[in-house]
Amino acid sequence: MKTFPAALQALLESESTTLCLCWKLTRKDGQVLGFTDHDADIAFDGVTYRAASGMAASDAAESLGLAVDNAEIAGALSSADLREADIAAGLYDDARLEVFLVDWMNPATRQLLHTGSIGRIKRGEVHFEAEFRGLSHYLAQVKGRVYSRLCDAVLGDARCKVDLNAAAYRATGQIDAVVDERTFTVNAVGGFADGFFSGGVLTFSSGVNAGYQAEVKHHAGDTLILWRPPPATPAVGDSVIVTAGCDKRFATCRDKFANAVNFRGFPHMPGNDLVTRYPNRDDGGHDGAPLVTD
Repeated sequence: MKTFPAALQALLESESTTLCLCWKLTRKDGQVLGFTDHDADIAFDGVTYRAASGMAASDAAESLGLAVDNAEIAGALSSADLREADIAAGLYDDARLEVFLVDWMNPATRQLLHTGSIGRIKRGEVHFEAEFRGLSHYLAQVKGRVYSRLCDAVLGDARCKVDLNAAAYRATGQIDAVVDERTFTVNAVGGFADGFFSGGVLTFSSGVNAGYQAEVKHHAGDTLILWRPPPATPAVGDSVIVTAGCDKRFATCRDKFANAVNFRGFPHMPGNDLVTRYPNRDDGGHDGAPLVTD
């Protein structure tokens, strides 16, 4: 149960209030944005909360214990601070969100109502809807390692140790033809086997999407298909860098990257069917021999 300052409690109990909601949003790149449902800008703690931002929130669902609190927040993309390109680029993914109840006549009278992060985001033509998740959702995330046949390292990181700067695992070129917002041809990848870059990363090094990274869904010949479209449709001549993809299997680590010694999974772990097996003298599966699979 929240305890409100006496001045704010008095406003809540009065017949006529001067209260509004303010949202403080801290993006992944460190930029802080402020929005309010009041009809004029409000400033406190060094942040200006913009009015007429189109921001609105649903009723917040709060729970006792460790259940995840949630709400829906909607806003217009017409605001200078809320750009569709930034949402598409993922700058709002898991952004920190603080919700204040504020007396717009005296902003010093306020109360922090919720703290959480931005979850799933849905985009329309002129608006967006974002899921607000309470801090307890972090407790549901897997921490540490789990037993799995698949590798849990990120290709090219310190645990994987594959050098993605090596010419064998990357292609540098330009977009030669645009089929649609997610599909285009890059002649530089045509010399690699089909699927070599599936699951890899494409980085735009020039053009309107410069600096943006996208995951490759499918690679065949000189054609690449992305999982998600970039913020703006690429243009012919845009420079790109494409790095190899990995499906996390032991065979791929061994044969494609010659990196079996650094594989971070458990490829020889028996499957669930081993638990349900029973002794059978004709089976040959319970003779103490190691169960090794590829």
